[in-house]
Amino acid sequence: MAVRELVENSLDATELAGILPDIYVRIVADDPSAENANQEPKAYRVTVADNGPGVDPHHVPRAFGKVFYGSKYVLRQSRGMFGMGGTMAILYGQITTNKPVKVTTSTDGKSRHIFEMLIDISENKPIILRKDTEDGAEKTGTRVDVTLEGDFTRAAQKINEYFKQTALVGSYANLTFVDPIGRITTYERATDSMPPAPKETLPHPYGVDVEAFKRMIKLTDEKTMEKFMGNKHFHRVGETNARKFLNFAGIETRISPEKLSNEQIVRIVDALQRYPEFLPPDASCLSPVGEAILQTGIMKELQPEFSTVVVRPPSSYSGFPFLVEVGLVYGGKLLEPGRKLFRFANRIPLLYDEGNDVSFKVLNEEIDWRRYHVPEDAPIGIITHICSTKIPYKTVGKEYIADRPEIESEIRNAVRESLRRLSLFLSKKGSMAAVQRKMSIYGRYLPLIAQFSTELAGQKKEPRYHQLLKEEEAEAEEIKEEMAERSGAPDAATNGEKIIEQTSIEDYR
Repeated sequence: MAVRELVENSLDATELAGILPDIYVRIVADDPSAENANQEPKAYRVTVADNGPGVDPHHVPRAFGKVFYGSKYVLRQSRGMFGMGGTMAILYGQITTNKPVKVTTSTDGKSRHIFEMLIDISENKPIILRKDTEDGAEKTGTRVDVTLEGDFTRAAQKINEYFKQTALVGSYANLTFVDPIGRITTYERATDSMPPAPKETLPHPYGVDVEAFKRMIKLTDEKTMEKFMGNKHFHRVGETNARKFLNFAGIETRISPEKLSNEQIVRIVDALQRYPEFLPPDASCLSPVGEAILQTGIMKELQPEFSTVVVRPPSSYSGFPFLVEVGLVYGGKLLEPGRKLFRFANRIPLLYDEGNDVSFKVLNEEIDWRRYHVPEDAPIGIITHICSTKIPYKTVGKEYIADRPEIESEIRNAVRESLRRLSLFLSKKGSMAAVQRKMSIYGRYLPLIAQFSTELAGQKKEPRYHQLLKEEEAEAEEIKEEMAERSGAPDAATNGEKIIEQTSIEDYR
């Protein structure tokens, strides 16, 4: 979880700045003597470095040394919800090893600022132990070194799976991971295209609760409810619609927001959920992976025989916009027989509790696979990606998504569309096999039949059977080209993952 939180912070920072990510992650035993003695080390130093815009040195102490200090409170799609995942990893390291976190950052490439800090848990504030400045070497970005207790032997499989799946939806990123034994795994960038950066938006009326409404009242400068309900505070609510809503809720348009009673606030929030004329939210605050980028990642990491991507139009639940993307792959060298589900939410791989997720429910309870003539043991991979300003996780662990009817419907429609495309591909594949069998038979027996016919007829010139073979070859070539178009696969695909056995990390750098 520490690796995941720190890497996702780096990815968010680079993507929002429009920078193609270069992420470097290294885990080393904090006590090498224990590792050399074949003992499982308990403490590890986790290093995560990126090439992002860096963090302003004035904000570093609070950004990394204060809980609930973050940049993710605005309403737009991001991997995290509150910006506290990285801080919690740092806090866990302090609790388990009592060692400070080291943060190195540069915003201009000219100077690099180094902080070593602890968190004052009782006061929720940073304790700066060391602060230095050195030459920036013309490189911007942030590096975090945190020491914490862990069990790498148990965590290794999930860490490696996390990087593989991150490379699947982030084919525009270079990822480098160095494990405690010095093995380097790299996932190389396959495209220079990046998803569009999400735009900040206002809360939609359908997604506002009583506490959120109270906070908005406390922060507003508006003196009347008519102005308060307009576009300055709510998404896609104009003055005319604001007046209509207030009449619907039975609230005076000229009353000051700060003079509302608790009873009136509850009445307004209840009316917000029932008022039928609010416009649906738009999707400018979302940043889907996109068909081209996801297809590139699929071909790079899975190398399938067939692949297709379906991107559904934006929709909404409870006033929160969301969008569903589904990729389906068939065959290839890397998929084992059976169905493999890859789940993502805001480009975060979901690695745990698959059986409780809405995607698992749709695939296993709502899809009739026999209808699409897909064998049960067929090597199939299904990628589901849900992006939203608020992912409806079932628990605070953010590992599986609730079965909201709107999201469930979009996943179901996308999976059905992708299966229809796969069914057409399999049908063509069957036709191709039939044509090849026919050509094999013709090629074997037609020359003999032509020879015997010529001899029986007493003729010197054999029948012109070669034209029939050419027609069959043309039909086979036509089917082959159509299959190639449907598969979405280039002639040669290379896996982006590379594992290098290396003892000198400095040489690799």
